[in-house]
Amino acid sequence: MNLRRRMAEFGFESNEDYEFQVRALFAARIDHLRCLAVCGESGRRKTAFANALAQALEYPHVVYHDFGQPGPLAPQVVVVSADEQDHPQPAEAPLTRFERAVVEACAFSEAARTVLVLDQLQAADFRDQMRLNGFVRTGEWALSTAAVRANPRHLLLVLVSEQALYHSLARVSYRVWTDARGSPFTLRPRDVGLGTDASALFDAVADLFGALGGAPTPSEFARILDDLLHQVRTEDHLRHSLFGWTEHVDRAALASPAVAPLLRKVIDALSQWLGAEEVVVGSEPHD
Repeated sequence: MNLRRRMAEFGFESNEDYEFQVRALFAARIDHLRCLAVCGESGRRKTAFANALAQALEYPHVVYHDFGQPGPLAPQVVVVSADEQDHPQPAEAPLTRFERAVVEACAFSEAARTVLVLDQLQAADFRDQMRLNGFVRTGEWALSTAAVRANPRHLLLVLVSEQALYHSLARVSYRVWTDARGSPFTLRPRDVGLGTDASALFDAVADLFGALGGAPTPSEFARILDDLLHQVRTEDHLRHSLFGWTEHVDRAALASPAVAPLLRKVIDALSQWLGAEEVVVGSEPHD
């Protein structure tokens, strides 16, 4: 099973096949921690991509931190030996949720493949971004009295941000674009088990989505095709089906006069493919 289908099983569906990007990331000869920067338009597709990729690649450990949802500091735990009771030491500052995530990922990476997903990085304090840059370059995370190290052979960092990354972080990251709106419609009848007699319909659908500026994912098109086969008989039906099933279709674009001839073209191709008698709305069966 290819990576695209595997990721779809874990909640990220796209017309893009990311196998080349993933191969390039892991084949690169680098002297720092492997770091993937997930780019794309605003929304939850970047987070969904990061989590689906980790699951699809079967990482045993996935550590997730969202800078956009600050929480309480980790509770402070102080262990004092009998000898130290008479000479107390200053208490260490408690770890932040971000620091705890890094420490946990480092610990897991000692023996197993681990992904550390850092989401909403644009909300992070600049000092944290500076520390993160140092961590990527050295593999070491300094605490107040000690340091932990990540195993560079096992740890993958995935950075998700709604803004451009801090320049130094961008330089050590491999970027991948996750939004599928710009992907052309490339499905053909044979891809869904149909014959070449449906080619005109698929060509009309491709022209329509080209004008709309995007393409449905495979599962979205499966629902649209089912509507075309059993429900859609007019341009308005088609508008409702496209808007109802396709995440990135703009309602205003569907109603624009420029798109109307392309909607008609799909309906005409559908009528020719199914047969004129079958697409007459409200027709009575012949005796």
